[in-house]
Amino acid sequence: MQRSRGTSTAMVPYTIMTKTYHIKGMTCNGCRSTVEKALNELSEVLHASVDLEKEEAHVRLEKETSLERLQGALNSKYSISEKKKEAPSAALNLDESGVQSKFQQLKPLFLILLYITVTAVLLHYRNWSHEAFMLDFMGLFYIVFSFFKLLDLKGFPASFRMYDPLAKVIPIYAWVYPFIEIALGLMFLMRYQTTVALIATLLVLGITTIGVTKTLLDKKSIRCACLGTALKLPMTEATFIENLIMIVMAAWMLLS
Repeated sequence: MQRSRGTSTAMVPYTIMTKTYHIKGMTCNGCRSTVEKALNELSEVLHASVDLEKEEAHVRLEKETSLERLQGALNSKYSISEKKKEAPSAALNLDESGVQSKFQQLKPLFLILLYITVTAVLLHYRNWSHEAFMLDFMGLFYIVFSFFKLLDLKGFPASFRMYDPLAKVIPIYAWVYPFIEIALGLMFLMRYQTTVALIATLLVLGITTIGVTKTLLDKKSIRCACLGTALKLPMTEATFIENLIMIVMAAWMLLS
């Protein structure tokens, strides 16, 4: 909301400018609201709006201000830097509304799933076995996904607690979750207590899928923590589908 301004007999002109800043450290809508509120409280800011997915703040200013002043208004967990204007490029796959397509946003996830699938197929293409393929797929899935979570073990729990029901109630669960994935991955790959690992998969991913489903139904804009915080992935239907694939595999193998 633009602030009302008093008038005086001497009209002093001022220049309104709009700048885009890059904000690091936001993991949820609560972070977005906190940053937006802090920026809007500055006297020289006419209006600030924050985009969580793009990690950007669009700020209308009545006068030039320094990055130090903007940073000083924010909590220390957030860092702000001015975003430089880039020349138009075909490298960005934009849709008609100018928003980066879901495919481009989720491209790292699709590539990782493709690599896992191809690897699991190559391990057994000579002596094909559906059971062996699924065990190795699930094992590789857990190992690879846990690796990305461990890249930022401090940042992962905050993102994971935003949608996982158990992590919300028991915060320590978010910290040990990557190690649970490692353990399950090794159990599948080493064929050790696979029945226990399959049951654990149904429980662990079942709980997470409940949280993912609720987030999608509520149409909340939060970051998916499936690949940790190193890769900035939005929560979309793809997150639900990847969990569902693992759940279906685990259920099929238990029933068969």
